[in-house]
Amino acid sequence: MKMYIGGEWVDRDSKIDVINPYNGSVIDTVPSGSFDDLETAMASAVRGAEVMRNMPGYRRFEILRRAADIMAERQDELGRTISMEEGKIIGEGVAEAERAKQTIELSGEEAKRLYGETIPLDGATNWTGQYGFTMRVPVGVVAAISPFNFPLNLVAHKVGPALAAGNSVIIKPATDTPLSALKLTEILLEAGAPAESIQCITGSGSRIGDPLVADPRVRKVTFTGSRDVGERICKTAGLKKVTMELGSNSPLIVMSDADMDKVIAGTVSSGFSNAGQVCISAQRVMASSDIYGDFVDALTEGVQGLTTGDQLDASIKMGPMVRSEDAVRVNSWIQEAVGAGARTTTGGEYEGALHEPTVVVDVKPDMRISRDEIFGPAVAVSSFDDIDEAIASANDTIYGLSAAIFTQNVDWAMQYAKQVHSGNIQINAGPQWRADLMPYGGLKDSGMGKEGPKYAVEEMTETKMVIFHP
Repeated sequence: MKMYIGGEWVDRDSKIDVINPYNGSVIDTVPSGSFDDLETAMASAVRGAEVMRNMPGYRRFEILRRAADIMAERQDELGRTISMEEGKIIGEGVAEAERAKQTIELSGEEAKRLYGETIPLDGATNWTGQYGFTMRVPVGVVAAISPFNFPLNLVAHKVGPALAAGNSVIIKPATDTPLSALKLTEILLEAGAPAESIQCITGSGSRIGDPLVADPRVRKVTFTGSRDVGERICKTAGLKKVTMELGSNSPLIVMSDADMDKVIAGTVSSGFSNAGQVCISAQRVMASSDIYGDFVDALTEGVQGLTTGDQLDASIKMGPMVRSEDAVRVNSWIQEAVGAGARTTTGGEYEGALHEPTVVVDVKPDMRISRDEIFGPAVAVSSFDDIDEAIASANDTIYGLSAAIFTQNVDWAMQYAKQVHSGNIQINAGPQWRADLMPYGGLKDSGMGKEGPKYAVEEMTETKMVIFHP
């Protein structure tokens, strides 16, 4: 596919192969964008921002509404593209395409809701008849840097709100998975988005990422990815608004009174969907010592039921990781834990990018598989004695994106909700549950700012205070 900059679809002699991670076949190629290409995109985005700023909210709604309709018509195609380039099973790819359609649809609704408010200036001691109100205005140019693991929906979570708020947007999709973002760009243009309202530049993040976020013409950076890259972006961006959706190592707590069937279903789905490559995957699973042995046995049996292989085969339950080197890394963490006294009850092997779903038990808090973000198909299981210890363990991390507890005890559930330092708290579900309309974001090193169209629009606008004097 070509990339879209300066109001045109363009190609370059220098190409990047887009690879099916299961068999290593080349699906397509995209241009390797240069600094000159970024300058073209930036100048175009500045012009596009003025067009979008002056476009009525209802017209922005119409464009996004039409884009959602086109996405629904092309759902199977989009789902297959996601699965081919990223490696998630076809059912998950189609489900992501459906979620992305909803995200664009929700964003369109928010284009009609850029509210201000009246300010009661007569409450001030120096009031002499002034009347005040606020206006929400677009920031201008938004840089949207997206990850590989949800190559369509996480792009939609950035692009939809940016356009709804009256901004232009420059998309920098993940190098491994650019095709979904390019197809979304096609759809938005077909739906009537102005030619310069959107740019989609493909290429290496190390080559074009820093100059993109550092450019003063960009007034907002929205990034989803690793903690270390997020920190670098914040240092590089300078004085502009940023939203950072970063990593995690989500805890899942299993109390002694938990419904075990729900626990196993929630742990398996939260731990191994998309081969564990989800920032809110269940990673640290902690079970009450009263039920620890029974839980390990049940979880092992549940994970053994996951079939692995070609993600485009509808009978397969887990596909490959996005890169073979990631499978190597995940396996090295597992072997490191086993060498330090943990043990695997199922899994533990890999071939190419396909890593077996793995359960690692008797894990200690200082092991890397518990301390850092593994971002792969393995869960680290340990035990605790009471709710206070469980909460202390859940909080023993630099991250705070999502956390879960299974219990029928309301007091335990509320204590967990109040005391665990996480942006999302799940009660009787795994940490990976998300509705695209809800406010979504992390605490601590998991980032800052919120996604979800309503909340992202707020992040992508600024407030003016207007005062009429008598």
